[in-house]
Amino acid sequence: MAMTSFQRIGFVGLGVMGEPICRNLARKSGLPVTAFDLDPHPLERLGQYGVQSAADIAAAATDADVVFLSLPSGAVVEQICRGPGGLLAAGRQGLVIVDLSTSSVDVTRALAADFARQSIAFVDAPVARTRAAAEAGTLSVMVGADASDFERVRPLIATFANEITLCGPVGCGQVVKILNNMILFETVVAIAEAKAIAERAGVDPALLFDTLAKGSADSFALRNHGMKAVLPGVFPERAFSVEYARKDLGYALRLAGETGVDARGARTVDGWFEEAIKAGDGAKYHPVISARIGASKPDPDRQS
Repeated sequence: MAMTSFQRIGFVGLGVMGEPICRNLARKSGLPVTAFDLDPHPLERLGQYGVQSAADIAAAATDADVVFLSLPSGAVVEQICRGPGGLLAAGRQGLVIVDLSTSSVDVTRALAADFARQSIAFVDAPVARTRAAAEAGTLSVMVGADASDFERVRPLIATFANEITLCGPVGCGQVVKILNNMILFETVVAIAEAKAIAERAGVDPALLFDTLAKGSADSFALRNHGMKAVLPGVFPERAFSVEYARKDLGYALRLAGETGVDARGARTVDGWFEEAIKAGDGAKYHPVISARIGASKPDPDRQS
């Protein structure tokens, strides 16, 4: 049971990550949880863990003193907060909102300022790792909050995460998560390029990846995205899709523009994402771009 000053939890968004996160909160926090999602099926599954179903967003927040959001984009977060019957309208003084979604930094900070005017705390706490980690309660969470808000929400976050990092004030959690994903996406491109070159040069890609994992090219991306997706060519739907990945990369490119950084590596990845979406692969697991990289021909204008 989590030691916390909160009495009741609200939860909005029970998708791929939200459902297992909500289940862990219900099982381990010792607090009642009321949740809302447009899809009734996860609500039905969570019922056996004591999660109550809310009729709408406002109902999920009415009696709660902390509300978690797990939504597909910053645009949806903004809609949930600013729309009719949303959290800005339904929230009351003293409420704490914890956004587990990956959202743009500017939207996050603007929402936090608007909630602060109503004496509502807004914490950005985007999650990293996989659905399997969400199921196991071993996510990594990057938090943007003031220190006192962080200490209040940390015990609840600990029900679904084993790495919790305070990255700075509001918005800083999003900065770190966005850059985490940018690095991952760029690394997957490097892995896909290496596989394609190795195959054409007569080296078994499985041997290549196994050998790279023993040296300085080893990485989480190599062992997971490379060995489990790029190598076997397995790119399921209902995983972290190209469309979602491109959304997160877009946040990184926007942040690069705002900070005056020439992020040409990230722009290269964005080009591959764009090609995959145009080819009809937008709903597939994002390492699917490796198939396009593997089939690509060199650009003669870029050859030395």
